[in-house]
Amino acid sequence: MTPLSHALARQLTAHLEAASAPQIVFVSGAQGIGKSTALRGALSQLGARAIGLGLDDFYLPKAERLALAREVHPLFETRGPPGTYDLTLLMQTLTALKTAAPGDRIALPRFSKAADDRLPPDDWETWTGRPDLIVLEGWLMGLEADPSSPESPPLNAIEARDESGDWRAYQEAQLAGPYARLWDMADAFIHIDAPSFDAVLGWRLQQEEGNLGKAPGTLTPAEIAWVKTFILHYQRLTERLLSGHRRPGKSLRVDRARNLL
Repeated sequence: MTPLSHALARQLTAHLEAASAPQIVFVSGAQGIGKSTALRGALSQLGARAIGLGLDDFYLPKAERLALAREVHPLFETRGPPGTYDLTLLMQTLTALKTAAPGDRIALPRFSKAADDRLPPDDWETWTGRPDLIVLEGWLMGLEADPSSPESPPLNAIEARDESGDWRAYQEAQLAGPYARLWDMADAFIHIDAPSFDAVLGWRLQQEEGNLGKAPGTLTPAEIAWVKTFILHYQRLTERLLSGHRRPGKSLRVDRARNLL
């Protein structure tokens, strides 16, 4: 059990003990920061009364994301930015969990990053009954919109490909609308804060080694280049989160080695 898991468990336990009705807590944190690992460790301490969900299991199916890329901007071929998640399914799932009767079985979607697509419903997991605590972790939880963003100069090579501003404008519209309504469902936010966006590259490279089943330090130059390009899709919004443009909540800060500060 890591110190971050312990700290997260303490925060979640406070919500669990104070709740007279099911509580929904959203946990944010940059890619590779260790949200999923910390949540698994925390849930092992909280027991069967708490359920943990990952935002990544609620990506739109691949066909719908490709349609979004055709209709709005090709950069939406890359999953992760606002607009690439199925918020309707997510909000329905959260509502079903929060209002479940003792014998109700709630289907929990699963997404395969290897296949880049949602798994068939037969491969989904289920939860029975109503949990006392529902925790959803994701990189952008609580992020606020910035309508001026599409008019700002590009931060990096990826944003430079958005010459029309349509990619950024669509994300901001999503944050101001559907995502804000999702944030309203939360009873609390916990933000796991990186020291800076620069730390994300090293974390994401380690994550990719795990995704590919490779030993540390064995990614090929092409794989490293892909990760460096991939994270640029999230730079602006990650930096916005770290600057405090987000829903208020508890903050757990880590250093570049993911040590709790």
